[in-house]
Amino acid sequence: MIKAHPLQGPNKLKLGVFSTNADGGLAITDVPERWTATWRDNLTAAQIADRAGLEFMLPIARWRGFGGRNKVREWSFETFTWAAALAAATDRIGLFMTVHVPLVHPLYAAKSLATVDHISNGRAGLNIVCGWNPKEFGMFGTPLVEKGYDQAAEWIEIVEKLYAADEPLDYEGTYYRLKEAVSRPASLQVPRPVTMNAAFGGPGRDFASAKCDYLFTTFSEMADAGKHVIDIRERADKHGRDVGVYTVAHVVCRETMEEAQAYYDRYAVDMADHDAVDAHMAGKKEFSQSHDTHAYDRYRQRFAGGAGTYPLVGTPETIAADMAAIAGQGYQGIALSFVNYTQELPYFCDRVLPLLRQVGLRE
Repeated sequence: MIKAHPLQGPNKLKLGVFSTNADGGLAITDVPERWTATWRDNLTAAQIADRAGLEFMLPIARWRGFGGRNKVREWSFETFTWAAALAAATDRIGLFMTVHVPLVHPLYAAKSLATVDHISNGRAGLNIVCGWNPKEFGMFGTPLVEKGYDQAAEWIEIVEKLYAADEPLDYEGTYYRLKEAVSRPASLQVPRPVTMNAAFGGPGRDFASAKCDYLFTTFSEMADAGKHVIDIRERADKHGRDVGVYTVAHVVCRETMEEAQAYYDRYAVDMADHDAVDAHMAGKKEFSQSHDTHAYDRYRQRFAGGAGTYPLVGTPETIAADMAAIAGQGYQGIALSFVNYTQELPYFCDRVLPLLRQVGLRE
């Protein structure tokens, strides 16, 4: 008998680990302790998070990196096989797969996703993305799709229909045509594993509001964080749905504020891989709708520190207070990145999680 997915558990503020599958994680830095994303370190990080009771592991899907001295994120593990291996080595934590819709056929995805759901006994999750990087798509000889979220809507509809069908499925759509398609086993979760979409722009938010269980979005200022939650909930209300809203952050947690800020400046300013930061920011600014437009001008350190996500930099007490403030703005969860996950996760879990329990955000 399967239990409820970890994202449907009792904690008011769900927490996960983001981007361990990729070189550097989210940090674009030259520090010697930078994350190199070996398999052994991925496994260790997942088991640390699993033992601590965190709810999910979320990978990024990268097919090429952003250059620089370290060819940052060029090394990354494919997310279906990554999740399957971690599912067999963990007990409680949710394992997401991130898929570029135009690059993975829904019939293949349905089979792979169900496989991970069975291995994990119902802990699989799917992060549906349409892609923004033309150089990555060029590797496949595939152009960026103009209306990517229209294709994504067909894609997830096919996955759900395959799982529900008792007979071979015929499907005639704008983007896909299937003839007598079968995908067994179906996922353990019904009608399919939990789904999320990471979106900031309107089309992505509309898609998530209509088709997904959770939406991950960024914000630049704490004072403005709540407006994104309101916007997403209003979009979901139009479809009669309740969509959980999550955000992402990069963490530097130290005993003192001075120590935390000094390390943040060291890895994300003094020793940032500036060529890779420039390439990453330029590509995101031109092709992606993942951030406020002014973020690229104001927050270069955040892009070196954590791909433009919100910084949680300080002591355990100040970080717990910031996380409580994020929850107070209506966010139900946060995906977290670190410079080195295996070195920093234990301290974060030991020191910050008890503080979140004290204020009622974790059980």
